[in-house]
Amino acid sequence: MSGLPVVLAVDLGGTAMKGAVVREDGATMTESTLATPSDGILAALVELLGDLRRTAADDGHDVVGAGVATPGMLDEQRGLVYYASNLGWRDVPLLDILRSELHLPVAVGHDVRAAGLAERSSGAARGFGDFALVPIGTGVAAALVSSGGAVTGATGAAGEFGHIPVIPGGEPCTCGQRGCLEVYMSGAGVARRYRAAGGEALSTRRIVERLGDDPLADRVWSEALDVLAQGLNILTLLLDPGLIVLGGGVSHAGDALFAPLGERMSAGLAWRERPPVVRSALGGDAGRAGAALLAFDAART
Repeated sequence: MSGLPVVLAVDLGGTAMKGAVVREDGATMTESTLATPSDGILAALVELLGDLRRTAADDGHDVVGAGVATPGMLDEQRGLVYYASNLGWRDVPLLDILRSELHLPVAVGHDVRAAGLAERSSGAARGFGDFALVPIGTGVAAALVSSGGAVTGATGAAGEFGHIPVIPGGEPCTCGQRGCLEVYMSGAGVARRYRAAGGEALSTRRIVERLGDDPLADRVWSEALDVLAQGLNILTLLLDPGLIVLGGGVSHAGDALFAPLGERMSAGLAWRERPPVVRSALGGDAGRAGAALLAFDAART
């Protein structure tokens, strides 16, 4: 088939599968977002990729590969997902399954690390060889890049930033630990703590909108900022990133987040300056953009 080379890219999440047909210059030709089913996720993923492939072919494009960014603990080289709680997966050979179904070069990557790859390629971290991307949504994770390479860890589980136990003997986390960062600073954590302290059942966005007029919102948000600043300072002292990029829904808090967070980080670092902290340039598209980059890499090898 003649035509522009494109890849199929999917950011697979617990609530949605964000798919697209993407050119090598990063342009999105077609996109499709579907709800992630409670059962039959693999079949739904293969069906989405097939639909995207047919659309690309109908438009005259040459599909040269596919990439999927997935949550969980995984071996990215083997494409084996050891455990993904929000997908209900254990020991799923995702790469082998997709290669068998698609008969294309395929890449499988961790969703947050793929997002970090995209931010470095065309987003807020462009030009940085040492940085961290920290998406703060329902939970919290991190993509860690050091000396130009992604830090994956011995078991593929590096970047569980939300489960750093920052408050000794603190509030229980769903992971089984106590005092985890995301218990205090995450979309779910802020909303839960506000409600538990006697507030209404509100989203974190609505709680942030009440700052300055609601003392309870002020207190819960201030405590969340304290914890996030502590976690980011730990990350700073361990990895010395040149930049920290915040993503996820909580990053949309704007000045209510970035200004006081920067002040707290600076106050907690006695002998060095903090790195700049900026908002993600790619937002919710970063995981899918990273999956496309992985797909083109697979197509070239």
